[in-house]
Amino acid sequence: MGRFGLGLKTASLSQCRMLTVVTKIDDLLLARRWDIDYVSKTGKWSLLILDDYEIQEVPNIEELMGYESGTLVVWQKLDRLKTGEINFEQVLGRKIDNVREHLALVYHRYLSGETGIRKLIIKINNMKIEPADPFLASKSVQVMDDETLVIRGKKIEVRPYILPHISKMTSDEIKAMGGKEGLRRQQGFYVYRNKRLLVWGTWFRMMRQGETSKLARIRVDIPNDLDDLWTLDIKKSSAIPPAEVRNNLKVIIEKLADKSKRTWTYRGKKEMDDSIVHVWNRYKTRSGGFVYEINRDYPLLVEIQKENTEIASRLSLLMKQIEENIPLNSLYLDLTNDEKIENENAKNSKEIIITLQEILKTADSSIHNNLLETLKKTEPFCNFITEIDQAMKAGKLQ
Repeated sequence: MGRFGLGLKTASLSQCRMLTVVTKIDDLLLARRWDIDYVSKTGKWSLLILDDYEIQEVPNIEELMGYESGTLVVWQKLDRLKTGEINFEQVLGRKIDNVREHLALVYHRYLSGETGIRKLIIKINNMKIEPADPFLASKSVQVMDDETLVIRGKKIEVRPYILPHISKMTSDEIKAMGGKEGLRRQQGFYVYRNKRLLVWGTWFRMMRQGETSKLARIRVDIPNDLDDLWTLDIKKSSAIPPAEVRNNLKVIIEKLADKSKRTWTYRGKKEMDDSIVHVWNRYKTRSGGFVYEINRDYPLLVEIQKENTEIASRLSLLMKQIEENIPLNSLYLDLTNDEKIENENAKNSKEIIITLQEILKTADSSIHNNLLETLKKTEPFCNFITEIDQAMKAGKLQ
C-alpha cells in the first residue's frame, strides 16, 4: 500500500469508468471492481466482489493464470481517452506512443537496471519499453562533483550534467533529449523520488531558461521522508524545493550554467585552452558585447605574409571584410533551432595529413619538427593529434 492509498484508483478512474483488479496467489484468486455506472445507478460507492464466473469473463485473465502469483489491472469503458476524438481507433496508436515515451522517461532508471535498483520490465502490446536517459550519460560530462545536502538528517543527492554539444549528437539523440519541446525547454532540474522522475525541465524560477544553458541538467534525488518539505502532492507529479535546499542549489546552477555556456560557445570543448592557437579570437567589448576576429598570429597566416609581402595589405583588407560580414543572424537561427549543424567543408584525418604535407613541402627542412609541433597546437590540426603522430611514425611527414 502506498503512502496515500489512492494512486491506482485515482489514476485509473481518471481514464476509465470501470476498474477491475484481479490478484492471484498460488491457487487463490481474488477480484474487485469499481464501476462508475453502477455507483451512479445505486448512489453508493459500492466495491463489487466478483465470483468465479465473473472472473473468467475479465479480459486477459488467461495471461494471469499462467503465473503462480501476480496482479491483473483492467481498464474498461475508456470514456476519457475518447473525449474530443472523432475516430478513436485512428488516434489510439498515437496515444499509446505518448504513454510509451512517458514511461520510458519517468521510469528510465528502473528500466535500465541502475545499480542498487531491481530492473523493471514494462511492455506495451508485448513490446519492451527501452529507457530514455535525459542526461545521455554515456556522452555527457559530469563537470562537477556530486553534492550531498543534509536536511533533517536525510540526504538529498545532487548530480550535475552537461550534455555534449548538439553537433556531437545523432538525430535520434537530439530527438530523445529535447522531445517535442526542444533542447531548450528540457534544461534544468530533474527531481526523483525513490528513483522515479517527478519533475523535469525547470529551474524553479532560480534562473531563466536560456540558449547558453540549454545543455545543463541537474539530477536531484529526494527521499520520501521529506515529502512535506517538497510540497509533494498526492499524485506525486510535482515538487517544489524548500528554501534551505534552494539556497544550496543556486550555487550549483550558477557554476553549471557557466560550464554549459562554454560547451555551447566552443562547440564541445570544455574550455578555451591557451596552449591551442585558434583560428578565431573572441573578445569582450566595453559595452558587454562580443567581437570575433581572425587570429593574425595564426602560424599559416604568418608564413603566407612572410613569403608574400607584396599581398600583405590586401590580405589584411580581406580578413577585415570577412570579419565585418559574418552572417550573425543566420548563425543564430541555425544554432538555436535544435538541428544538428555540420560543416561540409570540415577536413577529415586524411585531408589533414595531405594539408600538412603540402605545408612542409614549402618549409625549410631544418624547421620541420618545430613547425609540426607548432601546427599540432593550432586549429584544426589540434583535433587530429593521434593521426598526425601516426603519420610521423610512418614517415609521411618528412
